[in-house]
Amino acid sequence: MNLLDFIFRLGVVFAIYGFLWGIFELGLLLMSAGRRRALGEIYFIKAVKYVFLADVTFLFCIDSSNSSMFVLNQVIFAGMILLTYFIGKLQKSQNRSMFFKIAGANLPQKQASFNLRAETLVIILALAVFVAFWFFPTYASNPISKWFHDSIINIEDTPVFGFIFKVIGFFFLLSLIFKMVNTFTFLLSGGKVGNRPPNSNDTNSNSDKFDDYEELN
Repeated sequence: MNLLDFIFRLGVVFAIYGFLWGIFELGLLLMSAGRRRALGEIYFIKAVKYVFLADVTFLFCIDSSNSSMFVLNQVIFAGMILLTYFIGKLQKSQNRSMFFKIAGANLPQKQASFNLRAETLVIILALAVFVAFWFFPTYASNPISKWFHDSIINIEDTPVFGFIFKVIGFFFLLSLIFKMVNTFTFLLSGGKVGNRPPNSNDTNSNSDKFDDYEELN
């Protein structure tokens, strides 16, 4: 499997995982009956989401080949893709938070739902777990991650839904090129988004037009 095929496959995996997690979060929302979530609760759920995404990604890396060197290369690439994906999500949340702050005090709940330190800690935790699975791969195979893994494969093999998510995977491949550039820029700038308004129409906004599928919940 070459690099482009691998990125495309992970795009499909991420899209279907987001769809499944969206159903889970919808259930949580219905059970909470519209109750406002505390900041700690928001980031606990996000941490669980990111950790299991890292877990499922690792499973897809190790089930494609028996060659340890080939698997290692895929794990390294997958780690870079996860970092790019997480940083892209962080930037999107940060931009949204800036927008609500600019909009005024009419949306206090949305303003309180972003915390840069918490976002960073969640990303570090998910990536640390992903790396740890290389040394302790047996822990990656647990009932929850295996359910996600098998469900993703089943949906991927479904004619209609599988085709839809493969189209999304193609757009993921395209957007990842832009996101990698933005991620390195973001890291080099020390985590600063920049001075442009959230809904700026400059060329960097092209990298966000494929992000809608990620937030299916």
